[in-house]
Amino acid sequence: MSLPNPTTDSQVVVTGASSGIGTELARGFAARGHNVALVARRRDRLDKLADELRSRNRINVETYPRDLGDAAQRKSLVDQLRQSVRRVSGLCNCAGFGTAGTFAELPVDRELDQIELNVTAIVDLTHAFVGSMVEHGRGAILNVASVAAFQPIPGLATYSATKAFVQTFSESVHEELRGTGVSCTVVSPGPVQTEWADIANAQAVMVGPTQMDAEDVAEAAISGMENGKRTVVPGLVPKAMTLGGRYAPRTLLLPALSIGRRVRKGR
Repeated sequence: MSLPNPTTDSQVVVTGASSGIGTELARGFAARGHNVALVARRRDRLDKLADELRSRNRINVETYPRDLGDAAQRKSLVDQLRQSVRRVSGLCNCAGFGTAGTFAELPVDRELDQIELNVTAIVDLTHAFVGSMVEHGRGAILNVASVAAFQPIPGLATYSATKAFVQTFSESVHEELRGTGVSCTVVSPGPVQTEWADIANAQAVMVGPTQMDAEDVAEAAISGMENGKRTVVPGLVPKAMTLGGRYAPRTLLLPALSIGRRVRKGR
């Protein structure tokens, strides 16, 4: 139950590869000799990353510009990957985004888009490839959740709910795969130094001193895949945060989170 060794006829698929953790995952797999298939919306960034990986490593790199929040584009991706001469031995579901603010004041279409990408796309892609992995008796899946998965977070209501789904879904699939030679690992990082906070307008709910580097998170995630782990929480502070979310009474936790949010917003 671990990520198979790299071969010429296999590849690792990385979604959300155009930035942040996704980019660092792609670099990490390439450095280990894995062929990689890069998936993201921004073609220019994918092409730039592909050129970098090819120049540094003797591997094959394929790019798939896709918006995975669109079901038709997901189907197109799956069809092309299934037709590839390289079997998908690893799948990293890293694509996702968050919104920040009071739920009642946020555009509902954007919230639904977030659920489609953060939840539905992960279920869709995992289901598309896990059967073949089981049939071959080897393979590994990595899903990216967050420490937000372990507690409700006022100001990140939909985001934390989607990550809670990813956490529970991944752990359940991991157990279902026991004995098949295939693993499903979920990585749940704390705040990471990526463009996520700017896109989500989430600076008010991010805790600066606890932020980790995307490369460190990616390395911990890949190590977890290689060892067939169920859950990876990189860093001591994020581990402590998950304990608070799991065991603190909601009657204490939620008011404390709300107070912290107001303090960071300066009101």
